[in-house]
Amino acid sequence: MRGPDVPAKALDARALAALAANPGCKRRAILDGAGVNKAALADALGSPAQSGQSQFAFMRGNAFEARVKADGGAELLRLVREKLDPGAEPPGHAHVPELRATGPEGRAARTALALREAVATGGWTLLDHPMLALDVAGSPAFLEPDAVVVHPDGSWTVVEIKSFPMLDGSADPAKVGAAARQSAVYVLALEEVAARLDPAPRVRHRILLVCPKDFSNLPTASAVDVRKQRAVTGRQLARLTRIEEIADALPEGTCFAPDRPATELTAAVESVPAAYAPECLAACELAFHCRERARASGAVTALGRSLRAELGGLTSVDDVLAAAGGTAGDPADPAVAALRRAAELRAEALAHGHETLRHRQESLPDREREGAVCR
Repeated sequence: MRGPDVPAKALDARALAALAANPGCKRRAILDGAGVNKAALADALGSPAQSGQSQFAFMRGNAFEARVKADGGAELLRLVREKLDPGAEPPGHAHVPELRATGPEGRAARTALALREAVATGGWTLLDHPMLALDVAGSPAFLEPDAVVVHPDGSWTVVEIKSFPMLDGSADPAKVGAAARQSAVYVLALEEVAARLDPAPRVRHRILLVCPKDFSNLPTASAVDVRKQRAVTGRQLARLTRIEEIADALPEGTCFAPDRPATELTAAVESVPAAYAPECLAACELAFHCRERARASGAVTALGRSLRAELGGLTSVDDVLAAAGGTAGDPADPAVAALRRAAELRAEALAHGHETLRHRQESLPDREREGAVCR
């Protein structure tokens, strides 16, 4: 589907968190499952994505992560013990296993083996950029957290390293929330690995978020409880339609290769239903294309998920206006009744405003009244 010579784009935790936030979007599900580069696809469709990390921010993030993990992760492990496990023994010399292997499957297998050995050995173990596998709608997704720490008691902790600052012990709530949703995906993948061991180790639901302290490059950390995000993400991923079912409903020969003619590529994309919402603009590269189509068709989804939920069976702006005007819709429908009542209140307010303005103009002297009318 992505083309014979187009390499697959790996599905990361950030993309999975965005997919779980919009499980009804079959378009994103099939594109991510097929490994399609949605940014290149958006460029080919003429609606390029407006998001992305700058090269400077990318380099700054890599430099900060290298500092956090320096000296065998001594500072990182100190933060893990301080924030999550103060009763454990100090991490004098932690084990840092080698996780290199051929291909993502090989790396995932090597990570699972390293986790099993760390539990059996005891003590502190730091896994630097391990590879985890998670089944998503019948297709495996390979995820790479910044780090996973094995505690002396055998429990596992996800570590997320971000370059946004933590000022006076707190960070931007929106960015912390995004990091929590991303980490929840790693927790789910770790739980699948733990379930294959006997006895199954405990995967901690409090992850460690490491950020620069104030405006320096010194690391500080905070424990973030991701139980809510883990439950929501797990439930939404379980609701995703299997990739095979979506693919079977597509026309024969459907291909999303960016080098295809524009008309053919547009037809291929439009053959898969989308579930656009304004929130997609911050999470999906195809959001601008989907927004344009939603607006052109008058879909109420373009106005937001909360409003869409309030309108019930009214799926287009024309349907909403007709229901409000009394020319269509079932009066017994609560959404239709609410729209008609809102239209009546609006009409009353406008009529009252016009009447008040007329009385004010009539009370003015003739010269001032003429100037008010002109204005």
